Amino acid sequence: MTNVVAAKSGTQWTIEADGHRATVAEVGGVLRGYSVGEREVLDGFGPDVITPASAGTLLAPWPNRIRDGAYSFGGTDYQLPLTEPARHNAIHGLVNWSRWKLADQAKDSVTLEYDLPAQVGYPFPLTLRTRWSISADGLRSDQEVTNTGDTDAPWGFSVHPYLQLPGVAVDDILLRVPGRSKILADARLLPIGAVKVTGTEFDYTEPRRIGTAVLDTTWGDLVAEEDGGSSVTIAAPGDGGSVTVWGDESFKWWQVFTGDTLHGERFRRSVAIEPMTCPPDAFRSGRDLIVLAPGTTWRASWGVRPAQG
Repeated sequence: MTNVVAAKSGTQWTIEADGHRATVAEVGGVLRGYSVGEREVLDGFGPDVITPASAGTLLAPWPNRIRDGAYSFGGTDYQLPLTEPARHNAIHGLVNWSRWKLADQAKDSVTLEYDLPAQVGYPFPLTLRTRWSISADGLRSDQEVTNTGDTDAPWGFSVHPYLQLPGVAVDDILLRVPGRSKILADARLLPIGAVKVTGTEFDYTEPRRIGTAVLDTTWGDLVAEEDGGSSVTIAAPGDGGSVTVWGDESFKWWQVFTGDTLHGERFRRSVAIEPMTCPPDAFRSGRDLIVLAPGTTWRASWGVRPAQG
């Protein structure tokens, strides 16, 4: 368990167990690194780097995008800042540049908290709490959020880790996604419909090479596992190892992004695998939107399981 202060991403908390090591940073409560032995599982970034391409960030109180940053809730219209101005969207929530505070720590775990204040566009105060833990089974994140206000609050959640298989190009990765449908998106990456994927180029229900596919894609209608949750896996050809991202039953959607719009060395270097509680634009559509009553706490868990070849 190591704490280091860095100029740009704040205090660093490192947790370790059974050869697994993860680092979480104060700014954004971001997952900055995760390795097993010498193998870098996460495509992370340095402590003095401003988080690139939302790497490892928590996306709350909504994941993905909201069209024009405008939505209605409880009979009132709201306007959020347009944090993706090129597409005129509000993207990835409100907590990714805030400083989270330490609530608890041990050698193999750390818990961070953040009080999200009521603000223009989202006048719903929340307390977020994330417990990161590590073991021989991999990395686990337990998320809580409590509505500390006196009215209902709209809520959605996701995370944005980029996973990699060192030495394996994205084109050669075998991808498995348990989604039987996908969102149809417009040029602003906002939903305009949905289609079944069975037998199409977007059917990854069985592991399949990514090849030249350009993915920034949302899958739904998930094939649930025995515990009610689901998972996405990337694997190396042959028996070269794999990484699985899992989410409990709270996560009803998966977003997979192959990094084609990133620049420099991050271009198509790794795969972002994002478990989401709701699809893009859920504040407007209401689809799988969670409504937090005053004083209530919502909980969910997700994690990463690397496997050696």
